[in-house]
Amino acid sequence: MNKCNILFIGLDTHKTFTQLAVLNDERGAKPESLGRINTNKSAFIKLARQLQSKYPKATLHFIYEAGPCGYWIYRLLTSLGHCCYIVAPSLIPKKPGDRVKTDKRDAVKLALLFKAETLTTIYVPEAEDEAIRDLSRARETAMKDLKDAKYQLKGLFLRNNITCKVNDNWSKQHLRWLTELVLPHPSQQIVLQEMIQTITERTKRVERLVNELERS
Repeated sequence: MNKCNILFIGLDTHKTFTQLAVLNDERGAKPESLGRINTNKSAFIKLARQLQSKYPKATLHFIYEAGPCGYWIYRLLTSLGHCCYIVAPSLIPKKPGDRVKTDKRDAVKLALLFKAETLTTIYVPEAEDEAIRDLSRARETAMKDLKDAKYQLKGLFLRNNITCKVNDNWSKQHLRWLTELVLPHPSQQIVLQEMIQTITERTKRVERLVNELERS
């Protein structure tokens, strides 16, 4: 029967799989690699149940690096009643000359450093706050896409020596001038129409996201 009080579980997370390593709180204990599981909810639920069954008196402490997987693993494990922490990769101590990186070593390292209390964990935002951040990122992406589309249109005009006499760019008057503009070649006219349509669609996309942010 395993009688440790705390079980440290290092998770080296990836898009499709997660490498595992465990280390108990007994003095002189050595980390044990547990192989891989799929990076999905059912696999993590199964892992937590198996570890709790094997170490019935232990408190499970999970640790993983912040990355593309976000916070859903944290929220899942804490919802199951376990402790979970996230550390920023830039805050993980590194030994000089230690350049060999493998998934197995990374998981073991997390467990060891976590037990040694040398890791600085990060704040995990509430789900609602994260949703607002996602909405804000979507708006920033939409604004960049709109800006790029406008640059492409300006490039078309520059290459063809077309000058607009409307000073207020992207005003109703400017958009009316764009729709009435006729280029010398049919192919260029198609390009122009597509660019105008793209700009119109991306403008509406930005407006929708801005409105949603203002209502949030």
